[in-house]
Amino acid sequence: MQALVLVGGEGTRLRPLTLTRPKPALPLVDRPFIGYMVEWLARHGIDEVIMACGFRAESLRSSLGDGVEDGPAISYLEEEEALGTAGPVRLAADRGLLGDRFMVLNGDVLADLDLTALQRQHDETGAVATLALYPVEDPSAYGLVRRRDDGEVLEFLEKPEPEQIDTDEVNAGAYVLERSVVESIPAGRAVSIEREVFPRLVGEGLFGRRLDGYWMDIGTPERYLQASWDILEGCVQSDVVATAPGLLVEEGAEVSDEAQVGPRAVIRRGCAVGEGATVHDSVLLEGCSVGARTTIEGAILAADVEVGEGTTIDHGSVIGEGATIAAGASLEAGSRIPPGELVAAETVPS
Repeated sequence: MQALVLVGGEGTRLRPLTLTRPKPALPLVDRPFIGYMVEWLARHGIDEVIMACGFRAESLRSSLGDGVEDGPAISYLEEEEALGTAGPVRLAADRGLLGDRFMVLNGDVLADLDLTALQRQHDETGAVATLALYPVEDPSAYGLVRRRDDGEVLEFLEKPEPEQIDTDEVNAGAYVLERSVVESIPAGRAVSIEREVFPRLVGEGLFGRRLDGYWMDIGTPERYLQASWDILEGCVQSDVVATAPGLLVEEGAEVSDEAQVGPRAVIRRGCAVGEGATVHDSVLLEGCSVGARTTIEGAILAADVEVGEGTTIDHGSVIGEGATIAAGASLEAGSRIPPGELVAAETVPS
């Protein structure tokens, strides 16, 4: 079974992290984010993964290569221009890369849903397309899917009004498709599979399957952090080995005995955390340096960030790769510091 993974987005909501790395290649806990998806697919019989990429494709290639031993083979389909969520499917088919049946997945989701059950229902119903559906508490921000008890899809509602919500099932961004679906995708332009392709398939063999388990779009700093804690606390299936529940201090990181780290934190290799520093609910990627008596709460620091002594970095702050925060500086909640930026002590960016 093949899977086409859509990883061409620019990850604008995670900037400045994604100014230097594409979102799929961003480290999440101890590996590139997209690595979790490859492992998930492998657990459900996928032996070939095609990465449909555009933005900073070279970074993705260097992060993943062509696969690992006993894992799916990985190849790359590069879009010269953004083709939406269906255009890459048509492009892959036109280039002879897709078989008669395959999966398509959004590449910005951390999940452990039962894709084997999705494939099994697809077989049993003789569907042309089967969508993974996931229950959420507030479906108003998602694509709501109405279906019959047998799974046949009746209607899609994008970002419904409160009075329209009569189900908690939303499109989870994972599909099993027959090759015939490709014929309904226009060639040579951006096409939305959710808004253009699937609505035309209602009544023509379009089904959905509710899947329980873990599912999260990591597209914002808040969800990136929550996904990190969920991995380290065992809420999502993975082979990550935590230092303690909610905590990872990698080998090669130097943390002063007088520092306070955690109970939730990620400290990657090459980091140094000074005496009296406090790092709570925060992620420090490779090579960060944190000075003595600094406080970091609810923040994300990209690789090689330097933070001077006595600095305060408040909740929701995201610091770009290679930035320097001078000793004594104070960053307000929600600050965004571009890669390579120097923040002096007298400035308070937001």
